[in-house]
Amino acid sequence: MGTESDPKREARALLLNTTLYREFQAEKDEILKHKWIESEKVGHDIGFERALVDWISHHRADWRRARQQPAALT
Repeated sequence: MGTESDPKREARALLLNTTLYREFQAEKDEILKHKWIESEKVGHDIGFERALVDWISHHRADWRRARQQPAALT
């Protein structure tokens, strides 16, 4: 039993290593940072959905554009 490969574990490892998943995680992290900042401004938790809508409306396009630009050569 212990020497056989676990298809679910292999599928999860494959998913976690995809570019799509890494981009999803990076975007989620940005939304959570935005949620924290905006919540601090108003003095209470604004909730994930409100932060998500606000971040998409005001910051997502610029964030994506910045991530798509090649790294500057030094």
